Amino acid sequence: MTPSHTPLPAVLAGPILRRALPDRLVIWLVGSRPLDLTLTLYIDDADTPSQRLALDRSLCRRVRVGTHAWLHLIDVPLATPLPCNRSIGYDLLVTDDADGKTQGIADWASHLLHDEAIRPSFVLRSRFDSLLHGSCRKPHHPSGDGLARADAHVEAMRGSPERMPAALVMSGDQIYADDVAGPMLVAIHALIQRLGLFGECVQGAVVEDADSLYMHPDTYYRREHLLPAFEANEKLRERFFGGVRKPVFTTSSAHNHLITLAEVIAMYLLTWSPTPWTLIEVARPALDDSLAETFDTEAGIIAAFREGLPRAARVMAHLPTLMIFDDHDVTDDWNLSAAWEETAYGHPFSRRIIGNALLGYLLCQGWGNDPDAFRSLWPTLEALFEQRDAEGRLDCQAQDALIKRLHDFDHWHYQLPSTPPLVVLDTRTQRWRSERHRHHPSGLMDWEALSELQQTLLGQYSVIVVSPAPMFGVKLIEGIQRLFTLAGKPLLVDAENWMAHRGAASVMLNIFRHTRTPGNYVILSGDVHYSFVYDIEIRHRQHGPRLWQITSSGLKNEFPTRLLDIFDRLNRWLYAPASPLNWFTKRRPMHIRPRYPQGASHGERLWNQAGIGLVTLDAQGRPVDIAQLGTDGSTTYFLTDG
Repeated sequence: MTPSHTPLPAVLAGPILRRALPDRLVIWLVGSRPLDLTLTLYIDDADTPSQRLALDRSLCRRVRVGTHAWLHLIDVPLATPLPCNRSIGYDLLVTDDADGKTQGIADWASHLLHDEAIRPSFVLRSRFDSLLHGSCRKPHHPSGDGLARADAHVEAMRGSPERMPAALVMSGDQIYADDVAGPMLVAIHALIQRLGLFGECVQGAVVEDADSLYMHPDTYYRREHLLPAFEANEKLRERFFGGVRKPVFTTSSAHNHLITLAEVIAMYLLTWSPTPWTLIEVARPALDDSLAETFDTEAGIIAAFREGLPRAARVMAHLPTLMIFDDHDVTDDWNLSAAWEETAYGHPFSRRIIGNALLGYLLCQGWGNDPDAFRSLWPTLEALFEQRDAEGRLDCQAQDALIKRLHDFDHWHYQLPSTPPLVVLDTRTQRWRSERHRHHPSGLMDWEALSELQQTLLGQYSVIVVSPAPMFGVKLIEGIQRLFTLAGKPLLVDAENWMAHRGAASVMLNIFRHTRTPGNYVILSGDVHYSFVYDIEIRHRQHGPRLWQITSSGLKNEFPTRLLDIFDRLNRWLYAPASPLNWFTKRRPMHIRPRYPQGASHGERLWNQAGIGLVTLDAQGRPVDIAQLGTDGSTTYFLTDG
């Protein structure tokens, strides 16, 4: 029996453990039908559950996104709080509709179990003193997968609950909606057909609906040609040097940019679970010789990615997993400037592309971070999937209305009442737009959002801040971005960083200097495809605060090696401590000391390898150890020069 004709399993993806507190558990799961679920919880290695909860509609939202695809958004308040620093086993029992037989995770997702384990488990840490963190997981990048390396670390910690990471923090680009391999897009379309993911109408494009898009001769490797073919199209493009044109809402690698909501949902399933791959066949479509060669090369990389998916899925089933979007979760250059926003949101086709990615983020990532924040959206969201036309497509007007609400939504950020508190920033939708130069990069957060952040921080002794983009980046690279901005070409170099906008940079630095904000800041970030660590103090201030900028990127991505080596060397030379160039940077009130990757032979400060970051904090919230766990099994510590 071919994969496309095998019976559909009850569970397609998950469970992914999301927000986890002693009195509340949030879990994400996708089934091929609406599942009758029971959650059981076991303290330590107990044979009988300490709690058993039937997941009725009040505890589990079921959202139908296809004929055979149902999101199960599980949100369980616990009357009896769970203990901290102890292993807690859990199971999700699925009752078969036909014969009433019940099966647990060991039956329908055995890949989620460690050797000799009979169920997955997690630990609720009383302190967030150990965290795994990373960003930028591109399936077709030719490297290992940092999530598989994270799973190896969790496996090694199984016998020591007090040393288990408190959470897995994914700080952006969990998927690449704008940079998709040909074999992945073929798999996405096969899965859409297999599960009957709902289609949609498309306005302002050369195709009328999703089915026409999937069958169009340009749907593989030539999607940039599917932009609207009329005068408004020129507004959607910005010229590169040399006359090459770039759509404003896509990257230079946008030949397979995701467009429909079904494509986005299928991408999440194929990126987070090995099960959907067993249900489809991926055959090379008709392509010319050069594209066929590209397809075959990418197919080999995707095959290796698939092999690591069981471990990636397993770590997300064992650790509380927290996420926030960055640009590639939606599209490259997302909200980079006021001019970009005016153009992209002013056209129905680009507005739909962005909105579909944002809706997919809400369903697959955002909800699990803070379910309470999205209560007002649920009636509209559920109505969208229930009210379909005679051909089973989503209602076009209802979809556009929901997308408009998502564009106006202002609570993607969130925080956890952990010790220290974990504060996760939205640096994409609350931008500080340049009033004088519409084409200049916007600030990553506007004045109102930064003021709200300051109120959140007041009175805290220490705090962990998750900022998708580094607050303190590499000065040389930021300088290059500044030069391209002045030349009117910010999109060429993704010129978005905290220092790119004078107002945002000034307010952010003032927050750090405020006498009532925390004495210890740990800032976790990603985005840049390399990793580095800074120790930061305010000049001429004897009593704090102290900051640690810890950047870990990417989970499955890397910066071009030779280019990064040149940047690293030039940065050390041009911005040495005594260099007068430092006086031209906005961060001159801060004293920044870089740490050095262990084993660096020539003073390198930047670590360029796929993997995941691991930070260990002391009782005051200060880093004790900062390391990168490489996909090759290596562990590299960042060391001070003292």
